[in-house]
Amino acid sequence: MRRLRVWWDGRAVGELTQDDGGELGFAYLPEWVTNPEAPAVSASLPKRFEPFSRRECRPFFGGLLPEEGQRRAAAQALGISAANDFAMLDRLGGEVAGALQFLHLEEIPVASAGPWIPKPLDEEGLRRLLEALPQRPLLAGEGGLRLSLAGAQAKVPVVLVDGAVALPGPDQPTTHILKPAIPRFEATTENEAFVMRLAGLLGLEVAAVEARSLPASHGGRTFLLVRRYDRTLAAGVIRRLHQEDLCQALGIPVEQKYQSEGGPSLERCFAVVRRVTARPATEVLKLLDAVIFNALAGNADAHGKNFSILYSETGPRLAPLYDLLCTVVYPELSPAFAMKIGRQARLENLDAEAWSLFAQQAGLRFPLVRRRVQELADLVLAKAQEARSGLEGPGLDTEALERFSSLVMDRARLALQLIRKG
Repeated sequence: MRRLRVWWDGRAVGELTQDDGGELGFAYLPEWVTNPEAPAVSASLPKRFEPFSRRECRPFFGGLLPEEGQRRAAAQALGISAANDFAMLDRLGGEVAGALQFLHLEEIPVASAGPWIPKPLDEEGLRRLLEALPQRPLLAGEGGLRLSLAGAQAKVPVVLVDGAVALPGPDQPTTHILKPAIPRFEATTENEAFVMRLAGLLGLEVAAVEARSLPASHGGRTFLLVRRYDRTLAAGVIRRLHQEDLCQALGIPVEQKYQSEGGPSLERCFAVVRRVTARPATEVLKLLDAVIFNALAGNADAHGKNFSILYSETGPRLAPLYDLLCTVVYPELSPAFAMKIGRQARLENLDAEAWSLFAQQAGLRFPLVRRRVQELADLVLAKAQEARSGLEGPGLDTEALERFSSLVMDRARLALQLIRKG
């Protein structure tokens, strides 16, 4: 039996195990179960003395790991099987999304204050990092780093030192996520920065982002820096906050993150937000705005892993939005919504009848939904140019930004026409 101790902010929570047959398991420590102030690690893994089976615990723990090609490349760099969740967490689980760490039984976490020795990167160091990520996702196995993030896109957790990107020390809490541009799609850095900025200007709570680029002498690559909402920084000390995405909260494995594959529907997402969050009435309205905005912005890839619950000091709440991208601008990607809205999967079919059915499924009043569609569409038309102009900087594709802005504004006009027909 192989074991990893699961830690939460310096406190031992339980053990992740792998038996001789390769089966994953998880059990809370008895003292964690009996402590009324100790929370569950997931809404899908309530506190109990009985161990959890692989079927029960894999959706949460496997959901902490990279996906698809990123997972395969990381496993290859580490010399392990991509299908082995336990081995992946053993090698990558020092710094994951949320507050947990995975350590060997004889290890204990380093105190939050360190000491840490991050490694700042100059322009040449950044160029080498961006070139290395496709072959070595998350810098797997390099320099003692044990970093993991879910998702199929290349990325790596980093810290900032006087504004400069730096690699963290081993098991150091990170503050930002660096996302290189996706080579096979046009201007993804500008795209995501624009859509995220637009969402913020509309009043939606989003993770803070900054688009950066290297000079042409160092490759001219662009990348996005996303501030981690699951980390806090006070008096120089970085603290981890716990979070889980909605697939994890619902106990749905990552291979089924899309509704068409058995993943969560919007109806189930609204239900789990109502069940888990401390102020359901407020959080449900935030989720409503996110659904409407994704439809307007053309983010068809908004599946269950692209919404999360943040376990803050004031109680569980919907996390700031992240991974907002106008995917419909790329012909290679499906324009169909990852989660249907009132049985419809495309904006051109979202008339008043579709939104009315969605309202019923989400447990909301249709007049409220219709009013928010109109308000957010009007705000898109009012704020899109401001979102675009705020991103015009060296190395960024201003023509692509103009196309993204025009497309989103056209979608907002169409949404207004459709909703007013009912």
